[in-house]
Amino acid sequence: MPGIRSAQLKTKLALLAWCGSGILLPPSLPAEEGGSGHYLPGSIASFVDGTPSAPTFVTRLNAIYYDGSFGGALPVAGLAPVNVGAQSYAAGLTLLWRPKFELAPGLSYALSTTIPFVWLEVKGDLTAGARTVRRSSSVNGLGDMVLMPLMLNYTVSRDVHLDFRTGVYAPTGDYEIGRLANTGKNFWTIEPTVGFLYFGQKNGFEASVYAGLDFNTENEATSYQSGSQFHIDGTLAQHFKLAGGLAGVGVTGFWYDQLTGDSGAGATFGDFKAQTAGVGPVLSYASKVGGKDLIAEIKWLHEVETRYRLEGDYLWLKVIFKF
Repeated sequence: MPGIRSAQLKTKLALLAWCGSGILLPPSLPAEEGGSGHYLPGSIASFVDGTPSAPTFVTRLNAIYYDGSFGGALPVAGLAPVNVGAQSYAAGLTLLWRPKFELAPGLSYALSTTIPFVWLEVKGDLTAGARTVRRSSSVNGLGDMVLMPLMLNYTVSRDVHLDFRTGVYAPTGDYEIGRLANTGKNFWTIEPTVGFLYFGQKNGFEASVYAGLDFNTENEATSYQSGSQFHIDGTLAQHFKLAGGLAGVGVTGFWYDQLTGDSGAGATFGDFKAQTAGVGPVLSYASKVGGKDLIAEIKWLHEVETRYRLEGDYLWLKVIFKF
């Protein structure tokens, strides 16, 4: 399951985005248009995000809050705002289907889609001639949808699962040059991801890790192509019986690194590459409701070691119901 970072939030789930506006870019700006990409830290990081090994239909609500800032200049759809601040609220509905058949013994297939709705406010200082003014932009609406036509789970044992999926972020969100805040990024992203999940059935210990690559197309409105990105998310947690269900307490974190510089006619600065990391606590609870599985997870991620992109805090709430 999919499931956001930066001031754009699209969510996966997210999945959303922010860009917007028009003026000229200076010759030396940070990489990655808008200060963020489609990848959302924490969207795929623990057992609740794994591809189901048994036939099921899943509905999932992803609720995300992000508050971040960057003191330098950012390339924002043709603009070069300085001292950028962004707040975003996003809600994403994920629908996932794992059919009854298996591709091979222990190898299951699923597919999903995530439809995000975004509330976003972006502020920044813009210079025109000798004047510098503080501008603010607020928007809300549909974000960039996430399609996952290929999700695979291989059951190594009751405790160990291997996960592979390919996400496609579609530019369905609203985008307008001349606007600081946009709910869409105006480009496509392909995101293959592999995962390793250990969940001890007897000891209740969880160790999950997911690694992915993001390949972006060009934003044709600005002739700007964000470079490829690598990211890894992980969770360590202890689960125990509580009130008729299973509670979990642990720590979650992520690492994000832009592998290639931005390109295109609109990227007229240097070969700078974005980087960030984050860590924080995670709580989960799983129980039965009407004989069906209900799982909830809440986490907080605080960013550190950030370079050339927004830095802030993520607050996630995921609620999963399996039919």
